[in-house]
Amino acid sequence: MIFSELLKHFNIKEEFPPYLLDQSFNEVFLDGKLFRIDKNYKIVVKTRQDVVHKMFIKPDDMYPVIILSKLPNGLLNGMKFGHAKDDVIYINKL
Repeated sequence: MIFSELLKHFNIKEEFPPYLLDQSFNEVFLDGKLFRIDKNYKIVVKTRQDVVHKMFIKPDDMYPVIILSKLPNGLLNGMKFGHAKDDVIYINKL
């Protein structure tokens, strides 16, 4: 699933960099629960393996999309996507 499909699915009408609209993400987010605070969004979904996936969508932020997954052992991992295609930060924390 690409990001533009996710935005359409949840009826999110915000502006994002073109590269981000074509970025692939896990389809599991389509089954998630959407939360909205002002212009910021959070999609949360828990998989059968007790992994909690979160997608933070903040159109006006330095990193408009953040993916964060919490594994059953407490490990956090994910990525921050910036406004440029090469501006990506990997998240790996205990």
